[in-house]
Amino acid sequence: MTTLMMILGIVVFAVGLLVSIAWHELGHLSTAKLFGIRVPQYMVGFGPTIWSRKKGETEYGVKAIPLGGYIRMIGMFPPGDDGRIQARSTSPWRGMIEDARSAAFEELQPGDETRLFYTRKPWKRVIVMFAGPFMNLILAIGLFLTVLMGFGIQQQTTTVSSISPCVIAQSENRDTCKKSDPPSPAAAAGMKAGDKIVAFDGRRTDDWNTLSDLIRDSAGKDVTIVVDRKGRELTLHAKIATNMLVKKDAGGAYVQGEYVKAGFLGFSAATGVVKQDFGESVTWMTDRVGDAVDSLVALPAKIPALWDAAFNGAPRAPDSPMGVVGAARVGGEIFTLDIPASQQLAMAVFLVAGFNLSLFLFNMLPLLPLDGGHIAGALWESLRRNVARVLRRPDPGPFDVAKLMPVAYVVAGIFICFTVLVLIADVVNPVRIS
Repeated sequence: MTTLMMILGIVVFAVGLLVSIAWHELGHLSTAKLFGIRVPQYMVGFGPTIWSRKKGETEYGVKAIPLGGYIRMIGMFPPGDDGRIQARSTSPWRGMIEDARSAAFEELQPGDETRLFYTRKPWKRVIVMFAGPFMNLILAIGLFLTVLMGFGIQQQTTTVSSISPCVIAQSENRDTCKKSDPPSPAAAAGMKAGDKIVAFDGRRTDDWNTLSDLIRDSAGKDVTIVVDRKGRELTLHAKIATNMLVKKDAGGAYVQGEYVKAGFLGFSAATGVVKQDFGESVTWMTDRVGDAVDSLVALPAKIPALWDAAFNGAPRAPDSPMGVVGAARVGGEIFTLDIPASQQLAMAVFLVAGFNLSLFLFNMLPLLPLDGGHIAGALWESLRRNVARVLRRPDPGPFDVAKLMPVAYVVAGIFICFTVLVLIADVVNPVRIS
């Protein structure tokens, strides 16, 4: 049964991956057709074609390797200075440029002269290239909102899980009381496990972060605490102690290793699945985007640890970079967890949503051959032409992105090496969930 559920989880992720790729390319396809650019091919995957069908002027198909997708637009790069598009140099770098230029025109047909990608205004080209990543962002937002507002997420609640018998500074890193430790305010007030705190010092709340902040801000105060105990509301009285607690940042996250003096009641909050409202969902997603950007910036620094995990048997960090194989494996493990089926599905949807968010951010990097590289080229062309217009200079014409193809090959080579490294690590030392 466990093996069957593992396979089911992998299949769910694989379907989500294919839908995400197809959705991304649909963004490019729809906007390209909107602006009259001819698109001979729309493909999901790479390698040998499994299935295809031609509708109108575009061939739609699925290929064997589901690690990406593409649409082929006519005239991605402008002709050379002499107006020719064939290779005309023995230089390897020049050959790369002209090979790319030639490929952009290999299916040129009569009448395509007005339907070339490079002839469109820069703002139209920006829209076409941005539309793919933007579709991933829209899908990520939709999936995140579905889980946050429809299923809910695991988080701390205002229900008491356990009571601390005494006041111990968190900086001391111990859980046994000494004779000199005073009893915790929660214990002294008669609070019990299972109590649900519904009001603190006259303020009703069902949000853990709000309650935590209220307690922290009440050091030394005598307060009333209203708890729901088996359906009855009871009013307890406590004097909030002052203790050394882990610092919280502006977003409410704990800052490990840093401590501050704050109010202490002395109980552990139970966790539960809590549905978020729209505002809470937006805040949560904003925080996740920030985390994703930080992870992308920190990616190069994680490569040595990834290498050690792949080849030297070092432990794999939970936040280690993970590829499609690793994500599929996690997707499989999700369906083997001893949690309700609804939460298994919610976690699987979260995984696909996170993948789409990563696709958006990664593709927005201003590097060829990524979408962000073409966007940067179009924006640079627009800037050059506008400056020339203001200075009353001749129009410099289209920016020849093809001249950057040697850089694009280097970038692609780095990406391929990184992908292979992640793949090896995902196979020999995968990230696991619990």
